[in-house]
Amino acid sequence: MIGWPLFAEQKMNATMLRKEIGVAVRSKADGILVGREEIKKMVRRIMVDKEGHAMRSKVKEVKCSAEKALSRNGSSSNSLSQVVEECEIKLCRI
Repeated sequence: MIGWPLFAEQKMNATMLRKEIGVAVRSKADGILVGREEIKKMVRRIMVDKEGHAMRSKVKEVKCSAEKALSRNGSSSNSLSQVVEECEIKLCRI
């Protein structure tokens, strides 16, 4: 993934994807206009370089983790169920 933040919270999201999760690269250019050579370098880093192989491996890990969280009785499913239960309880009190 190429992080290409333009405005709002995108810079923070791109930094998180690159530094914390390790599944993205970012342009060295710090603006909206990025040249074709810079794009070529980023694509090469992802598709050819060792760094890209590590990123793809990390993406597979994140994918498995997300599938587990979204599955029946996964953490996301359980959290959403708790929210629904709390809403139902509060609605019954009204």
